[in-house]
Amino acid sequence: MVETRTRILGIAPYEGMHTAMDRAAQAYPNVQMDVFTGDLDVGVSIVQRMPPNSYDCIISRGGTAELIRRVTDLPVVEVQLSVYDVLSAMKLAENYSDLYAIVGFPSITEPAHTLCDLLRYHLDILTVHSAEEATKTLEKLKKDGYRMVVCDMITHTIARKMELDAFLITSGVESVHAAIDQALNISLWFGRLRQENMFLRSITQDQNGRVVVLDTGGGVFYSSPTEPPAGLMEALRAHIREVPASGSMKFYYTERSQLYRITAQTLLMDTEKYYLFYCVPSKIPLHSHWTGIRTMNRGECEYLFMNSFYSISGAMGQMDAEIRTLASARQPVMIRGEAGTGKEQIARFLYLHSSLANKPFVVVNCELMTEKSWDFLLGHYNSPLNATGNTVYFQNFELLPEGKAPELLSVIQETGLSRRVRLIFSCACRDGEPMPEVMRRFTARLGCLPLNLPSLRSRSDEIPSLASLYLGSMKLELGKQISGFEPRALEMLRQYDWPNNYTQFKHVLETLAILTTSPYIRSSMVAELLARERSLRRSLPPQTAPADTNRTLEEIISDGIQQAVINNNGNRAAAARQLGISRTTLWRYLSRQEDEKLGSKEKE
Repeated sequence: MVETRTRILGIAPYEGMHTAMDRAAQAYPNVQMDVFTGDLDVGVSIVQRMPPNSYDCIISRGGTAELIRRVTDLPVVEVQLSVYDVLSAMKLAENYSDLYAIVGFPSITEPAHTLCDLLRYHLDILTVHSAEEATKTLEKLKKDGYRMVVCDMITHTIARKMELDAFLITSGVESVHAAIDQALNISLWFGRLRQENMFLRSITQDQNGRVVVLDTGGGVFYSSPTEPPAGLMEALRAHIREVPASGSMKFYYTERSQLYRITAQTLLMDTEKYYLFYCVPSKIPLHSHWTGIRTMNRGECEYLFMNSFYSISGAMGQMDAEIRTLASARQPVMIRGEAGTGKEQIARFLYLHSSLANKPFVVVNCELMTEKSWDFLLGHYNSPLNATGNTVYFQNFELLPEGKAPELLSVIQETGLSRRVRLIFSCACRDGEPMPEVMRRFTARLGCLPLNLPSLRSRSDEIPSLASLYLGSMKLELGKQISGFEPRALEMLRQYDWPNNYTQFKHVLETLAILTTSPYIRSSMVAELLARERSLRRSLPPQTAPADTNRTLEEIISDGIQQAVINNNGNRAAAARQLGISRTTLWRYLSRQEDEKLGSKEKE
């Protein structure tokens, strides 16, 4: 006799719970558990898209679980929060220097009150009972000067949209185990009740696509909203023999400009067999073929910024007001900062908070642009520079080829480009170094508003807050209960010089969060990782060969230039800076060498 397995659908409001559910399910050999990440309406949408008769029970948490109950007749088990879960988030928030409060539904605030009484903490704890109430409470806190909240998932989502810092109280593995045990008990008696209504529910699930039910002979038993096109119908009939007896299969069908993603499964009603096809239409995507040019919409930029270190850690800090002021202006902006200071994220922020946020955001990466890409950008009728209302961001502007600078400047000035589109430039430049010539020229000619991003080492006092906020977000992804750093560990992070700034800082924090096996990240682990970072980034002096007195000065200079280019991995702009010469001079020498090589080959 084949032993049946209980099929559980896990809807995790955040990635950390996804990981925790996957780990917990490994302890139950008789459970088939499929886990998806989706909060609130996204989680509901995942449940609604699932083929009928797929699961015996659903596990989720908080407000997401409550919303799922409204759209499904499957039992929904909620992952409860333990006192330890609340305490872990409170301990992590202790490193935060500004005002913060605990905000959430009673399942969070009740244990928080108990813990504060026991530990003699003096914190503001505010209870809400709906998303609307949470919004009003957070608006009042923000008005009163609060910058951060410790909260549940619903409140966390609202707080992030309001640009408040937030620590989400996550559920531990023990809470997930308890939920799975409860789901197993419920599924024992609920299974038969669920099956009785599954057939009718499956053929009316047509919110986002087309539902077609065929009988064994290929006849249409049910179709919604209308009869499918002839080509689609033939494609469905052709796949009838491939539909498995249990489970589901997926395939695609293209008709002119329409792409269908189709899920198929077998249904039984009164011993009769039917085939359910759920067809979701979508436009065939178009991709840009121009290297170095990428076009994004508002949604893509919001996603990238909201999940960036700048957004999660509140890294804009005291520059927040200045950046918001620049966002509302229409003049070109020149962003300057060291490598890793988040210039691209700030460019996205300027776009998202401007009046042109509903128009495309075009990124022109000067480091990746080819000659064909420049020809398209500067001379093609379909170039994004010919549109009105775009935001065009020139990234790595210090790497703009010398020959392209006058041409680009001419296009901008002669076509009135800065009046038709929003121009943003960014340039990598170390603190204390002079501004690159191309940057000075464009700033002066176009009247660019300057924005200088500080290095991380200049903000060393803020490192504990930045680290704690980002560590809080890592808990969501890793499913770990991390409460913070040992004091000595934080001091090591403050004293490190961070040559690659926030990019390096984020990498180090992620590595620490992944490797730690204790609630507090130990100073020994931080010391070891920072020593490894120093070793990786320590530049070795180039080996020099003994001088050859038989060579000319021109040959010695030529070899030195070639070696500098090699040492900088082919980056000619960096090689020019190392040699203390202009890029024009460097390219003149390299061009002369190429000409001499070609001349030698012709003579041969």
